[in-house]
Amino acid sequence: MVELCERVDGRHLILSLTSDTMSQKNTGSTPSRRHFLKSAAAGAAVAAVATPAWAHSSEQKGIALTDLANISRNRIATDEDFWHLVKQQFPLAPNFTLMNAANLCPSPYAVQETVFQYTRDIDQDASFQNRAKFSQLGVKSREALGRLLGASSDEIAITRNTSESNNTVINGLDLREGDEVILWDQNHPTNNVAWEVRAERWGYKVIHVSTPPAPETADELVAPFEQAITNRTRVLAFTHVSNISGVQLPAKRLCSIARERGIHAHVDGAQSFGAINIDLHAMGCDSYTGSAHKWFCGPKEAGVLYIRADLVDELWPSIVAPGWEGALASGTASKFDNYGQRDDAAVAAVGKTVEFHEAIGPAAVEARIRALATALKKELRTRLPGARFHTSDVPGRSCGVVIVNPGSDTDDYSDAYERLYTKHGISCNLFRTGAAFPGFRLCPHVYNTMEEMGQVADALAAEV
Repeated sequence: MVELCERVDGRHLILSLTSDTMSQKNTGSTPSRRHFLKSAAAGAAVAAVATPAWAHSSEQKGIALTDLANISRNRIATDEDFWHLVKQQFPLAPNFTLMNAANLCPSPYAVQETVFQYTRDIDQDASFQNRAKFSQLGVKSREALGRLLGASSDEIAITRNTSESNNTVINGLDLREGDEVILWDQNHPTNNVAWEVRAERWGYKVIHVSTPPAPETADELVAPFEQAITNRTRVLAFTHVSNISGVQLPAKRLCSIARERGIHAHVDGAQSFGAINIDLHAMGCDSYTGSAHKWFCGPKEAGVLYIRADLVDELWPSIVAPGWEGALASGTASKFDNYGQRDDAAVAAVGKTVEFHEAIGPAAVEARIRALATALKKELRTRLPGARFHTSDVPGRSCGVVIVNPGSDTDDYSDAYERLYTKHGISCNLFRTGAAFPGFRLCPHVYNTMEEMGQVADALAAEV
């Protein structure tokens, strides 16, 4: 493991997480709080070249850590002492509240430093000999992703983002005229429009299904898909958690329906990868995609593509580059990330990001995100009695994406959106007039606090 050190206030602080965090399995168990806190304190140190002056506050980084090792699992999601320490692992500007995890997340210091160090390493010595190590580092990142996602590393490819992963599946399946592909109308464009573009060329039929806003039951979500299936259906492609509504589909149930009928189940996990404790083998999907730069809090231009082992040989790759023969002969999903030259530092940092998630615990991350989103909805309802939500309150029907319309006389919140940032230091997203559900998209993550949920609600109520 790479050790990344920086001298802060006369002391050496180690950025790397120790090896016992790597053994944390995707079982939903919570790792040692004591170990995480020690690792967290170390991870707060960063290189001065790469970060602004405010990131080096000794007052912020040099705190005495409380031993939280004995926190019970049912308390960890709302234990603010613990999550304040997690927040300190991120280089967020003072007086700034980031509520845009569905679009772009910061990386923790340890991940940043992995990218910086390996980038400098390549720039210092771009020889074949020096760069040879990145092959094994890429393997380790695939192994780490497989461990995190409940899959074999042979089923994992590291792409550049969800869009590329989705298009790899879309272009890789052997579809013909007369075949049908069922899509959720709340899919991301790369799991929606991309299918339609290819259909224009190959002649298969795209069928869109709609689900009700703020659904109460899984049956409401499953029924439209079941009703759309015919004997011509070849693919069921859906976004696990919608970026435009926050609704979470019952992925395991939909994948089971598809499997029983011999239909390829493709899951776009852009809003679940890094946010939800995923077990792909238990989910039963045929392919799954995600981006490192969103909830995973990983390096930019890195993504994940999962292809079920017995389908790897059936899908065609979108890109063939030097090394293709070896990738093909391996019989693994690595044939789908055969790009030639790429950002090796980012690929290596994917493994470090997995370590960060494992140090906290994937189940704890998910529980925290859900707790923050639930608190945010409660605060918004208190301050905005007329607020309307496109996102469900029912457990399991949503996760961290919250879509709210303040309920005022207008759906044009452009000015309020700008004031949230300029006056209150709050970054979010706005669905403008003409959108299916105009309003604010607010997406909290582990670097947010419960106190900030109330502050965001106060600011929104003041500006709309």
